[in-house]
Amino acid sequence: MRSKVRRFAGVGAAFAAGVVIGPMVAAWAQDGSRAETYRLLNLFGDVFERVRAEYVEPVNDRDVIENAINGMLQGLDPHSSYMNLRSFRDMQVQTRGEFGGLGIEVSQEAGYVKVISPIDETPAARAGVKPGDLITHINNTSTQGLTLQEAVDQMRGERGTRINLTIRREGTAQPIEITLTRETIRPQVVRSRMEAGDIGYIRLTSFNEQTEVGLRRALTQLRAQAREGLKGLVLDLRNNPGGLLEQAIQVSDDFLEQGEVVSTRARRSEDAQRWNARAGDIASGIPIVVLINAGSASASEIVAGALQDHRRAIVLGVRSFGKGSVQTVMPLPGNGAIRLTTARYYTPSGRSIQATGIEPDIEVLAQRQDAQQNRERDREANLGRSLRNDTQGREAARPPAPLPPLNLPAGLQERVQRLPAEDAPAFDPTKPETDHQLQQATTLLRNLAAAQPLRRASR
Repeated sequence: MRSKVRRFAGVGAAFAAGVVIGPMVAAWAQDGSRAETYRLLNLFGDVFERVRAEYVEPVNDRDVIENAINGMLQGLDPHSSYMNLRSFRDMQVQTRGEFGGLGIEVSQEAGYVKVISPIDETPAARAGVKPGDLITHINNTSTQGLTLQEAVDQMRGERGTRINLTIRREGTAQPIEITLTRETIRPQVVRSRMEAGDIGYIRLTSFNEQTEVGLRRALTQLRAQAREGLKGLVLDLRNNPGGLLEQAIQVSDDFLEQGEVVSTRARRSEDAQRWNARAGDIASGIPIVVLINAGSASASEIVAGALQDHRRAIVLGVRSFGKGSVQTVMPLPGNGAIRLTTARYYTPSGRSIQATGIEPDIEVLAQRQDAQQNRERDREANLGRSLRNDTQGREAARPPAPLPPLNLPAGLQERVQRLPAEDAPAFDPTKPETDHQLQQATTLLRNLAAAQPLRRASR
């Protein structure tokens, strides 16, 4: 019997695209003696019986077993875990682009819940929750000792109900108390507008089942608004925690005429996969700048890496999060599912982004004080038990190919301002004029568009 499962390329609760695998059989016998494995399973049974018989309060057998399973999976790497029936249903709902709660993408650090990114126009975003915040208490109860899923379950609830969060923020001496009202979260994953009349701007906040369709729709609308045609496009992937692998492939494919988009390598060589682009560039070859930062993870890195490797886009910003692993969601009939890391993914040049991230072609910081924070900010490499990068160092079996040169017009890259002016206003995400990275991207695109006719004439 074979069962359909889903794969994801995201941080927190963002999921990805389907493969088919067989049932979990006793493959453990290949890795050690059968007798030793039975001895260890008996050890587990002994501990379970002692807990049932002697713990200070009666325990629920299902809770104990589920906690044990979750501990086994979380002990492997930061992204493997067990989902009970409720969590599995929540995941399926979220994958479709709708879920209930506060609108926060989260991970776990030092026992606390860490905010990866608030989702635009949700209670969390309106309350001022920021990437990097640590949620130390939920309704005055510490999050220490809770699994990530338990914390997420507590933050979710019926629309209209209130919840109190206590947040610890770097640079702030006192804890921050925030009261939020839960809502049904239907994140608008694609946002678009015109910048300076001839530059299109598209922001992708995550990769769910609506992302690629929304991207095409947004680009059509931008073309209709540009009276003299689009001169360039900014694709903003900042603080995008990832999502569906298939959507990341389709978004990359939309801008590529040919060649590899991404590949994955699993434990067994025969399970390796590769996806190639089909002919057709929906942007018709106009210059593209992709914006990334330390909150751009996994599926976002697939898109940025594919467009960077093919030199279809200039990647601008700061180094991304560095999650280069693929998780497979394996349903357990009647008992939820497990989310298991099954492969690493690689950009077209053969780069593994795991624990390294995407380095921008042009580094531009959002604010002057970000210089030190960018070096110190936690990324995949700082998570406990994170996978190593297998394309670096002497032991790399298949080192990546060097990237082609950026090939910008002479002097253009030097004109990009890495830091905002000293008297620049503080960055406010609701005010594009304060967004230094975006302003540098649009200026770069206008200069590229102006240089394109001259470059074509010189060929």
